[in-house]
Amino acid sequence: MSDLQVSRIKVGKFAVGVIGIKELMEKMAAEYANKDNKEIQQHMLAQLGKNNYIPSGAEEEYGRAFVREFRKFMGQPYEEEASAEIDIKVLGPGCPQCDQLEKTLMELLSELNLPASIEHVRDLKEIARYRIMATPALLINGKVLAKGTVPAKDKIKKWLTEAAATVAR
Repeated sequence: MSDLQVSRIKVGKFAVGVIGIKELMEKMAAEYANKDNKEIQQHMLAQLGKNNYIPSGAEEEYGRAFVREFRKFMGQPYEEEASAEIDIKVLGPGCPQCDQLEKTLMELLSELNLPASIEHVRDLKEIARYRIMATPALLINGKVLAKGTVPAKDKIKKWLTEAAATVAR
């Protein structure tokens, strides 16, 4: 078990760490690519439940999140769960520009008093899954808004304000 990675995924409104999901998805890729969501969900719950705590009342929510992550991993269409907060991803290996972008985002979120989850994706394999080669990159609610540069603070503020308006609906 010690060689399994911990990955953060969104389950409902929470970001949770899941041990071994990447490794499981790699093993499942060929056999489960064309199976229906229910089969994928049952298999992933059974396998991931061995090394992860899945609350008894939340199996369905975890199952949907696992299916979403598997579909995303396979490059297949998937349905993102509705969220009451802005979902922000900074893609970059941790260079000064990437770190500055993350810091600017946190300052603006605090200034605007907006609920958001920020994830800084540093793993190069994970960044490649987004098919973005220039870092830092900024994704807000799944939409790529910048790549290869740190946008001006007022531009980021405008994007966050727009994202907050769509999340609030």
